[in-house]
Amino acid sequence: MTTIDYITLEVSDPTAADLFYTEALELGKHVQVRASDAPTTGFRGFTLSLVVSQPATVDALASAAVDAGATQVKPAAKSLWGYGGVVQAPDGTIVTLASSSKKNTGPATKQIDDIVLQLGVADVAASKQFYVDRGLTVAKSYGRKYVQFDSGPVTLALYKRRGLAKVAGVSPDGTGSHRMAVGSGAGSFTDPDGFTWETTSGK
Repeated sequence: MTTIDYITLEVSDPTAADLFYTEALELGKHVQVRASDAPTTGFRGFTLSLVVSQPATVDALASAAVDAGATQVKPAAKSLWGYGGVVQAPDGTIVTLASSSKKNTGPATKQIDDIVLQLGVADVAASKQFYVDRGLTVAKSYGRKYVQFDSGPVTLALYKRRGLAKVAGVSPDGTGSHRMAVGSGAGSFTDPDGFTWETTSGK
């Protein structure tokens, strides 16, 4: 099975970004950073979604992120599907925080149950086939609107770009580099929407 071992965010200040992701959000080895000044504007076409067990944990992570320099994009609130909010990291990455539960079952923690890399793509069906051809296994599929893969430590999900931007609460407009690369054993390639994959040794 093809898995995603980690994602690499390309940032202008790697030291600050590393502190943000490893200390404020406690993402450990699954989110790495490296220096880049590649031109980029607006929405970069992806979000990092952190799925947790309860609203109190969403609030704890959102508070830690803002205290570490993130900007609140959407205040955490209840919705039809659960509870969640959105922040923008100091490096510009959009991070969504979500729980399917609307009620707390214990004290707040910062435990993250799932890390989901959500890609905004031009054609969900075409991108789905592209990734299936590269060994990824589909876990959920809702026609041309949403696809989720069983991809190990980091879950890969596909949305229409405009739909993903709407969920994140930002404009879908953006140009230049995605400033993100996927680390996997699937090989090195670039997908139809310009997202770069790099070979890893499963570190």
